Amino acid sequence: MQPLKGIKVVDLSKVVAGPLCGQYLGELGADVIKVEAVASGDDTRQWLPQDQGQSAIFMALNHNKRSIAIDLKTAEGKKIVHELVRDADVVLQGFGGGVAKKLGVDYETLSAGNPRLIYCEISGYGREGPLGDAPGYDVMLQAFSGMLSTMGETDGNYARASFSPVDIGTGMFAFSGVLAALFERGKTGKGAYVELALLDTALGFMTYMAQSYWFSGNDPKPMGTGHPSMCPYQAFQASDGPIMLGAGNDAQWSRFCSVAGLEAFVDHPSFATNAIRVKNMDKTVKLVQQKMTTKTVAEWVACLGEANVPCSPIHKLSEALAHPQVRSRQLIYETTHPTVGSLQQIGLPVKFQHQPRAANSPPPLLGQHSRQILDGLGYAENEIHRLQKAGVVG
Repeated sequence: MQPLKGIKVVDLSKVVAGPLCGQYLGELGADVIKVEAVASGDDTRQWLPQDQGQSAIFMALNHNKRSIAIDLKTAEGKKIVHELVRDADVVLQGFGGGVAKKLGVDYETLSAGNPRLIYCEISGYGREGPLGDAPGYDVMLQAFSGMLSTMGETDGNYARASFSPVDIGTGMFAFSGVLAALFERGKTGKGAYVELALLDTALGFMTYMAQSYWFSGNDPKPMGTGHPSMCPYQAFQASDGPIMLGAGNDAQWSRFCSVAGLEAFVDHPSFATNAIRVKNMDKTVKLVQQKMTTKTVAEWVACLGEANVPCSPIHKLSEALAHPQVRSRQLIYETTHPTVGSLQQIGLPVKFQHQPRAANSPPPLLGQHSRQILDGLGYAENEIHRLQKAGVVG
């Protein structure tokens, strides 16, 4: 499905959140034009690891786009962006506080020339309030939102969520926000200002923890792989490695005990209900751990799976990517990059009409499409050459 075919997106964003949103819009058929700085492009182009001078992080977030390199600090650079936006449907922007206005690419300026424009702005803490101009970084929002205080080992060090969930989540929410605004524009004919803040995403992820705090008055604490509302629901050590067990309700506890030879503890006063097991978490975990060491991970997965008790081996990423179930989902596709060659990519986590995920194009080189895009705007060859020589475009 290409439901966004014919939709034009001007992507002024960089790093993770905005680029991920643009990549998803492109996967659904939108023409996404990525505007980058002439000298260095998106910050992630410099990030490690690298292959043939290309960054894995940039590659992961910038499929399905064309790249034009523009010096937005020049009058002619601003003019080019304004021309791009004049007939655009969507703009993605994530500059620091006040920078977009200084560069002449703020909502008021761009929407004045295009009232149908969907303008999506991403910031760290929102544009209002005492931190309205503060920059936003994923790990800082993990810390600020209370998320970081809930992760790590009990009585141990805190642990950062390794995969930048605040940045990635903001990109996903931006994607849904833009789609909703396009749907609304189809009814009203009017554009919209769509605002995302990493802070809002981070606290959105804390939703049931916040409600639990409001109910109990107790701040959540790090529990390793454990869960404050269910037990046993965490990683255990089998005879040959770790396994995740999730006997999260009383029926599952009963089935687990039958498989593990713990029938005497199903209705025991210390373990009879989930609420009691949570209250006696240390005792429950100790009881279960003693049994888990009696079988291998594979043996537990087989017998607990047959008994319909949730469990999983704790895979390394390489093991997960190679698993037959992942292959069956047709989530990973391949593109051919001009310098790296064959490139694997995880696609949009939404599947349409039982079709495999696919990219419309590989990630672009910096300024790869500058000439093509300027030609589409009506610039003559000699004018393009002049702009390039002046450093306005790259």
